[in-house]
Amino acid sequence: MSMTAALRPALAAALFGLAALAPVSASAQTAAQLRESDQPLEINAEEGIEWNRNDKTYIARGNARAASGEVEVLADTLTAYYREPAEGEEGESEIFLLEATGNVRINAPEGTVYGDKGQYKLDEQIFVMTGDDLRLVSKEDVVTARDSLEYWEGERKAVARGKAHATHEDKQIKADVLTANFEENAEGDLEVRRIDAAGNVEIQTLKEYARGREGTYFVDRELATLAGDVKITQGENQLDGDYAEVNMATGVSRLLGAPPGSVEKPKQVKALVLPRASKDKAPAEQAPAPADGNGGS
Repeated sequence: MSMTAALRPALAAALFGLAALAPVSASAQTAAQLRESDQPLEINAEEGIEWNRNDKTYIARGNARAASGEVEVLADTLTAYYREPAEGEEGESEIFLLEATGNVRINAPEGTVYGDKGQYKLDEQIFVMTGDDLRLVSKEDVVTARDSLEYWEGERKAVARGKAHATHEDKQIKADVLTANFEENAEGDLEVRRIDAAGNVEIQTLKEYARGREGTYFVDRELATLAGDVKITQGENQLDGDYAEVNMATGVSRLLGAPPGSVEKPKQVKALVLPRASKDKAPAEQAPAPADGNGGS
Protein backbone atom coordinates (compact mmCIF):
# COMPACT_ATOMS: atom_id res chain seq x y z
CA MET A 1 0.00 0.00 0.00
CA SER A 2 1.70 3.20 -1.15
CA MET A 3 0.82 6.10 1.09
CA THR A 4 3.75 8.25 -0.05
CA ALA A 5 1.60 10.80 -1.80
CA ALA A 6 -0.95 10.91 0.98
CA LEU A 7 1.39 11.58 3.86
CA ARG A 8 4.20 13.73 2.46
CA PRO A 9 5.48 16.60 4.62
CA ALA A 10 4.27 19.25 2.19
CA LEU A 11 0.79 18.93 3.65
CA ALA A 12 2.01 19.84 7.11
CA ALA A 13 4.42 22.43 5.74
CA ALA A 14 1.47 24.45 4.47
CA LEU A 15 0.99 25.90 7.94
CA PHE A 16 4.63 26.86 8.31
CA GLY A 17 4.21 29.88 6.08
CA LEU A 18 2.20 31.67 8.76
CA ALA A 19 5.55 32.65 10.23
CA ALA A 20 5.56 35.47 7.70
CA LEU A 21 2.96 37.22 9.85
CA ALA A 22 5.73 38.02 12.34
CA PRO A 23 7.76 41.28 12.20
CA VAL A 24 9.70 41.55 8.95
CA SER A 25 13.16 40.98 10.40
CA ALA A 26 12.05 37.83 12.18
CA SER A 27 9.73 36.51 9.51
CA ALA A 28 12.37 36.34 6.82
CA GLN A 29 14.59 34.22 9.02
CA THR A 30 11.81 32.04 10.40
CA ALA A 31 10.13 31.45 7.06
CA ALA A 32 13.47 30.46 5.55
CA GLN A 33 13.93 27.86 8.25
CA LEU A 34 10.39 26.51 7.96
CA ARG A 35 9.90 26.50 4.20
CA GLU A 36 12.22 25.20 1.53
CA SER A 37 10.25 27.17 -1.04
CA ASP A 38 11.31 30.76 -1.70
CA GLN A 39 7.90 31.62 -3.18
CA PRO A 40 6.05 34.50 -1.49
CA LEU A 41 3.34 33.76 1.08
CA GLU A 42 -0.12 35.16 0.41
CA ILE A 43 -2.49 35.77 3.34
CA ASN A 44 -6.18 36.57 2.82
CA ALA A 45 -8.97 36.97 5.37
CA GLU A 46 -12.44 38.45 4.90
CA GLU A 47 -12.53 39.98 8.39
CA GLY A 48 -8.97 41.23 8.40
CA ILE A 49 -5.63 40.45 10.06
CA GLU A 50 -5.03 41.52 13.64
CA TRP A 51 -1.72 42.03 15.48
CA ASN A 52 -2.07 41.83 19.27
CA ARG A 53 1.16 43.03 20.86
CA ASN A 54 0.02 42.15 24.39
CA ASP A 55 -0.90 38.57 23.52
CA LYS A 56 1.94 38.37 20.98
CA THR A 57 -0.30 36.99 18.26
CA TYR A 58 -1.14 37.60 14.63
CA ILE A 59 -4.68 36.51 13.73
CA ALA A 60 -6.33 36.23 10.31
CA ARG A 61 -10.12 35.84 10.63
CA GLY A 62 -13.00 34.97 8.32
CA ASN A 63 -12.40 32.45 5.53
CA ALA A 64 -8.69 32.84 6.16
CA ARG A 65 -6.30 31.54 3.54
CA ALA A 66 -2.53 31.19 3.61
CA ALA A 67 -0.90 30.05 0.37
CA SER A 68 2.59 29.60 -0.96
CA GLY A 69 3.15 28.07 -4.37
CA GLU A 70 0.86 25.08 -4.81
CA VAL A 71 0.12 24.64 -1.09
CA GLU A 72 -2.67 26.45 0.75
CA VAL A 73 -4.29 26.40 4.19
CA LEU A 74 -7.97 27.31 4.52
CA ALA A 75 -9.67 27.86 7.89
CA ASP A 76 -12.10 30.11 9.71
CA THR A 77 -9.15 31.52 11.69
CA LEU A 78 -5.37 31.35 11.31
CA THR A 79 -3.26 32.34 14.34
CA ALA A 80 0.49 32.72 14.80
CA TYR A 81 1.94 32.97 18.33
CA TYR A 82 5.38 34.55 18.72
CA ARG A 83 7.81 35.24 21.56
CA GLU A 84 10.46 37.84 22.06
CA PRO A 85 14.00 37.37 23.41
CA ALA A 86 14.36 37.41 27.19
CA GLU A 87 15.34 40.73 28.67
CA GLY A 88 19.03 41.37 28.16
CA GLU A 89 19.35 38.77 25.40
CA GLU A 90 19.94 39.53 21.74
CA GLY A 91 17.84 38.08 18.96
CA GLU A 92 14.63 38.48 17.04
CA SER A 93 11.02 37.56 17.75
CA GLU A 94 10.15 34.04 16.66
CA ILE A 95 7.00 32.06 15.99
CA PHE A 96 6.61 29.03 18.28
CA LEU A 97 3.00 27.96 17.65
CA LEU A 98 0.75 28.08 14.57
CA GLU A 99 -2.95 27.26 14.67
CA ALA A 100 -5.73 26.86 12.11
CA THR A 101 -9.22 26.52 13.59
CA GLY A 102 -12.65 25.88 12.10
CA ASN A 103 -13.24 23.96 8.87
CA VAL A 104 -9.54 23.45 8.29
CA ARG A 105 -8.43 22.21 4.91
CA ILE A 106 -4.85 21.87 3.67
CA ASN A 107 -4.52 21.53 -0.09
CA ALA A 108 -1.37 20.43 -1.90
CA PRO A 109 -0.58 18.57 -5.13
CA GLU A 110 -0.07 15.43 -3.03
CA GLY A 111 -3.55 15.55 -1.53
CA THR A 112 -5.88 17.25 0.95
CA VAL A 113 -6.14 17.03 4.74
CA TYR A 114 -9.45 17.80 6.48
CA GLY A 115 -10.14 18.54 10.15
CA ASP A 116 -11.50 21.06 12.65
CA LYS A 117 -8.19 22.24 14.08
CA GLY A 118 -4.59 22.15 12.90
CA GLN A 119 -1.68 22.97 15.19
CA TYR A 120 2.06 23.15 14.50
CA LYS A 121 4.49 23.27 17.45
CA LEU A 122 7.73 24.62 16.07
CA ASP A 123 9.89 23.70 19.05
CA GLU A 124 8.79 20.06 18.90
CA GLN A 125 8.42 20.02 15.10
CA ILE A 126 5.03 18.33 15.37
CA PHE A 127 1.93 19.09 13.31
CA VAL A 128 -1.40 17.79 14.62
CA MET A 129 -4.83 17.86 12.97
CA THR A 130 -7.81 17.09 15.23
CA GLY A 131 -11.61 17.26 15.18
CA ASP A 132 -14.43 15.43 13.45
CA ASP A 133 -14.22 13.76 10.04
CA LEU A 134 -10.42 13.60 10.01
CA ARG A 135 -9.35 12.65 6.51
CA LEU A 136 -6.27 12.66 4.35
CA VAL A 137 -7.18 12.17 0.69
CA SER A 138 -4.90 11.77 -2.33
CA LYS A 139 -5.40 10.40 -5.84
CA GLU A 140 -4.67 6.84 -4.73
CA ASP A 141 -5.11 6.76 -0.95
CA VAL A 142 -7.51 7.70 1.83
CA VAL A 143 -6.48 7.81 5.49
CA THR A 144 -8.99 8.46 8.26
CA ALA A 145 -8.70 8.65 12.04
CA ARG A 146 -10.93 9.37 15.02
CA ASP A 147 -8.52 11.21 17.34
CA SER A 148 -5.76 12.88 15.32
CA LEU A 149 -3.64 12.96 12.19
CA GLU A 150 -0.05 13.93 13.03
CA TYR A 151 3.23 14.62 11.27
CA TRP A 152 6.44 14.43 13.33
CA GLU A 153 8.95 16.35 11.24
CA GLY A 154 12.03 15.57 13.31
CA GLU A 155 11.30 11.85 13.37
CA ARG A 156 10.06 11.71 9.78
CA LYS A 157 6.85 9.92 10.58
CA ALA A 158 3.10 10.44 10.25
CA VAL A 159 0.63 9.02 12.78
CA ALA A 160 -3.10 8.34 12.53
CA ARG A 161 -4.65 7.69 15.96
CA GLY A 162 -7.99 6.20 16.95
CA LYS A 163 -9.70 3.75 14.59
CA ALA A 164 -7.09 4.54 11.96
CA HIS A 165 -7.99 3.31 8.48
CA ALA A 166 -5.85 3.43 5.33
CA THR A 167 -7.21 2.45 1.92
CA HIS A 168 -5.30 1.92 -1.33
CA GLU A 169 -7.12 0.38 -4.29
CA ASP A 170 -8.43 -3.00 -3.04
CA LYS A 171 -6.22 -3.05 0.07
CA GLN A 172 -7.17 -1.82 3.54
CA ILE A 173 -5.28 -1.57 6.82
CA LYS A 174 -7.05 -0.78 10.09
CA ALA A 175 -5.64 -0.37 13.61
CA ASP A 176 -5.90 1.69 16.76
CA VAL A 177 -2.75 3.50 15.58
CA LEU A 178 -1.08 3.58 12.15
CA THR A 179 2.43 5.06 11.83
CA ALA A 180 3.98 5.78 8.43
CA ASN A 181 7.79 6.01 8.48
CA PHE A 182 9.55 8.11 5.84
CA GLU A 183 12.98 7.65 4.24
CA GLU A 184 14.77 9.52 1.47
CA ASN A 185 14.75 7.91 -1.95
CA ALA A 186 17.48 8.15 -4.60
CA GLU A 187 16.13 11.53 -5.73
CA GLY A 188 16.28 12.91 -2.18
CA ASP A 189 12.49 12.96 -1.73
CA LEU A 190 10.80 11.51 1.34
CA GLU A 191 8.63 8.47 0.78
CA VAL A 192 6.88 5.96 3.03
CA ARG A 193 8.90 2.75 3.39
CA ARG A 194 7.20 1.14 6.38
CA ILE A 195 3.83 1.36 8.13
CA ASP A 196 3.56 0.15 11.73
CA ALA A 197 0.14 -0.87 13.03
CA ALA A 198 -0.68 -1.28 16.73
CA GLY A 199 -3.85 -2.54 18.39
CA ASN A 200 -6.70 -4.46 16.71
CA VAL A 201 -4.87 -4.69 13.39
CA GLU A 202 -6.87 -5.75 10.34
CA ILE A 203 -5.63 -6.25 6.79
CA GLN A 204 -8.12 -6.88 4.03
CA THR A 205 -7.92 -7.50 0.28
CA LEU A 206 -10.49 -8.80 -2.17
CA LYS A 207 -9.50 -12.40 -1.42
CA GLU A 208 -8.33 -12.49 2.19
CA TYR A 209 -8.72 -11.01 5.63
CA ALA A 210 -6.11 -11.11 8.39
CA ARG A 211 -5.97 -9.72 11.90
CA GLY A 212 -3.66 -9.61 14.91
CA ARG A 213 -2.54 -7.44 17.81
CA GLU A 214 0.23 -5.63 15.92
CA GLY A 215 1.75 -5.58 12.48
CA THR A 216 4.12 -3.99 9.99
CA TYR A 217 3.60 -3.28 6.29
CA PHE A 218 6.66 -2.99 4.03
CA VAL A 219 5.51 -0.75 1.20
CA ASP A 220 8.02 -1.57 -1.54
CA ARG A 221 7.59 -5.35 -1.09
CA GLU A 222 3.81 -5.24 -0.48
CA LEU A 223 4.48 -7.55 2.47
CA ALA A 224 2.71 -7.38 5.82
CA THR A 225 3.66 -9.15 9.04
CA LEU A 226 1.21 -9.77 11.89
CA ALA A 227 1.87 -10.90 15.44
CA GLY A 228 -0.30 -11.88 18.41
CA ASP A 229 -3.43 -14.06 18.08
CA VAL A 230 -3.23 -13.98 14.30
CA LYS A 231 -6.19 -15.15 12.23
CA ILE A 232 -6.24 -15.36 8.45
CA THR A 233 -9.47 -15.97 6.56
CA GLN A 234 -9.54 -16.95 2.88
CA GLY A 235 -13.08 -17.60 1.74
CA GLU A 236 -14.52 -20.07 4.26
CA ASN A 237 -11.09 -21.35 5.35
CA GLN A 238 -9.35 -20.02 8.46
CA LEU A 239 -5.80 -20.27 9.82
CA ASP A 240 -4.82 -19.45 13.41
CA GLY A 241 -1.32 -18.81 14.75
CA ASP A 242 0.87 -16.29 16.55
CA TYR A 243 2.76 -14.83 13.58
CA ALA A 244 2.01 -14.42 9.89
CA GLU A 245 3.48 -13.00 6.70
CA VAL A 246 0.90 -11.81 4.18
CA ASN A 247 2.23 -11.11 0.69
CA MET A 248 -0.29 -8.85 -1.03
CA ALA A 249 1.59 -8.99 -4.34
CA THR A 250 1.56 -12.79 -4.69
CA GLY A 251 -1.47 -13.61 -2.52
CA VAL A 252 0.60 -16.09 -0.47
CA SER A 253 0.18 -16.13 3.33
CA ARG A 254 2.60 -17.90 5.69
CA LEU A 255 1.50 -18.70 9.23
CA LEU A 256 3.88 -19.63 12.07
CA GLY A 257 3.60 -20.43 15.76
CA ALA A 258 6.13 -17.70 16.66
CA PRO A 259 8.11 -14.94 14.90
CA PRO A 260 11.28 -16.13 13.10
CA GLY A 261 14.25 -16.19 15.47
CA SER A 262 12.05 -16.06 18.56
CA VAL A 263 13.36 -17.86 21.67
CA GLU A 264 9.82 -18.57 22.80
CA LYS A 265 8.27 -21.99 22.23
CA PRO A 266 6.12 -21.82 19.09
CA LYS A 267 2.39 -22.15 19.61
CA GLN A 268 0.39 -24.68 17.69
CA VAL A 269 -0.76 -23.50 14.28
CA LYS A 270 -4.30 -24.47 13.30
CA ALA A 271 -6.15 -24.54 10.01
CA LEU A 272 -9.87 -25.02 9.46
CA VAL A 273 -10.55 -25.98 5.85
CA LEU A 274 -14.17 -26.58 4.90
CA PRO A 275 -14.96 -29.12 2.16
CA ARG A 276 -16.40 -27.88 -1.10
CA ALA A 277 -20.07 -28.51 -1.67
CA SER A 278 -20.65 -31.36 -4.10
CA LYS A 279 -21.23 -30.00 -7.60
CA ASP A 280 -23.76 -32.72 -8.46
CA LYS A 281 -25.82 -32.10 -5.34
CA ALA A 282 -29.39 -31.35 -6.39
CA PRO A 283 -30.53 -27.87 -5.46
CA ALA A 284 -33.22 -27.62 -2.85
CA GLU A 285 -36.74 -27.30 -4.19
CA GLN A 286 -37.98 -23.77 -4.15
CA ALA A 287 -40.64 -23.26 -1.52
CA PRO A 288 -43.96 -21.98 -2.86
CA ALA A 289 -44.65 -18.32 -2.32
CA PRO A 290 -47.09 -17.71 0.53
CA ALA A 291 -50.58 -16.78 -0.55
CA ASP A 292 -51.70 -13.27 0.22
CA GLY A 293 -54.54 -12.45 2.57
CA ASN A 294 -57.06 -12.32 -0.31
CA GLY A 295 -56.53 -15.95 -1.23
CA GLY A 296 -54.50 -15.36 -4.37
CA SER A 297 -53.05 -12.86 -6.75
